[in-house]
Amino acid sequence: MTSAYPAYPAQRRDAWRPIGQALAAAMAVVALAGCEEKNTFVAPPPAKVDVATPVQRPVTRYVEATGNTAPIKSVDLVARVQGFLQTIDYTDGTFVKQGTQLFTIEPETYKLKLDQARAAEAGAQASVRQAETDFKRQAELVQRQAVSQATLDTSTSTRDNAQASLQQAQANTAIAELNYSYTKVSAPFDGVVSAHLVSVGELVGVASPTQLATIVAMDPIWVNFTVNEQDVLRIRAEAQRRGLTAADLKQFPIEIGLQTETGYPHEGKLDYVAPTLNSSTGTLAVRGLVPNDKRVLLPGYFVRVRVPFDQDKNALLVPDSALGSDQGGRYLLVANNDNVVEQRKVQIGPTDNGLRVIESGLKPDDRVVISGLLRVIPGQKIDPQQTKIEQPQASAR
Repeated sequence: MTSAYPAYPAQRRDAWRPIGQALAAAMAVVALAGCEEKNTFVAPPPAKVDVATPVQRPVTRYVEATGNTAPIKSVDLVARVQGFLQTIDYTDGTFVKQGTQLFTIEPETYKLKLDQARAAEAGAQASVRQAETDFKRQAELVQRQAVSQATLDTSTSTRDNAQASLQQAQANTAIAELNYSYTKVSAPFDGVVSAHLVSVGELVGVASPTQLATIVAMDPIWVNFTVNEQDVLRIRAEAQRRGLTAADLKQFPIEIGLQTETGYPHEGKLDYVAPTLNSSTGTLAVRGLVPNDKRVLLPGYFVRVRVPFDQDKNALLVPDSALGSDQGGRYLLVANNDNVVEQRKVQIGPTDNGLRVIESGLKPDDRVVISGLLRVIPGQKIDPQQTKIEQPQASAR
């Protein structure tokens, strides 16, 4: 019996076989998928974040500023008499003690003038003695009415003129002694003498005093700096609370550090506080006095200055890396009792040995997020990992 459908060649049947197998496989996958349960979203576990309570310890509060060192004494050594420079008696740039002879200016001429003045003074003294003797003799003769009163008056005038001449001679001697002393230029105080500005044999002091060199006192040394108005108000308020007077403020210690030094290794005391603020800058001029026996500080140095004015016995400190900032200011992320992150607005203070003082907005038992800040946001639950804040070693004073 013949089929109603035309027979396909074997080649066409072989071509359709792979397509059929693919359709069968797809139907099998759909059937299996229908038998499985539907997929559901599983929330990730809370992020593990390191938290720590703030460090609590005493902290000294400072007023910090920048300043410059200056010598307490600096004098130009000048030739006060005219003459040829005879000797230079020191080595340029050396430290000398008070009274050390530094220059000699042709002393012979002034020594002769001094001898001349002393001789004139001796002659005047002899004239006074003679006039005094003659006056006493004439006074006795007048009492016996042996001579007239006019003779006594002449003797009195002669005595008075002799005394005046003696006084003038004594003044000339003093001037001659002073000029003679000026021929030897000595150090007026302990200090370092600069390079000499004139040479031996040069005529000095001709028209005006000639500068020979400069001497600078090195120990102690001044430190000049300024304090802004806000710090002035804080210091005055603290001084009033502690019952300190203006004289007590001058006993405040100051600490100094150079640009190349760590910390503040040089210590001194306040020496001067200006009575008024500079209205144009809003600052108060302050000066400190610092011992400098090793002459480490040179006049003109730029220095860092800090003045301790208060101590907080229970300050709270956290690492600077734990602080964030936005338009509202600085903040910390804190884990509450439910391990949910909260944002706390805080007021920050100075740094102390590598940690930042928190003035307000934080409690001693708060758990502060100290690492992983970029992985958490306020309102998010976290898996807090309790740790401790590492305290850096105390820096050099």
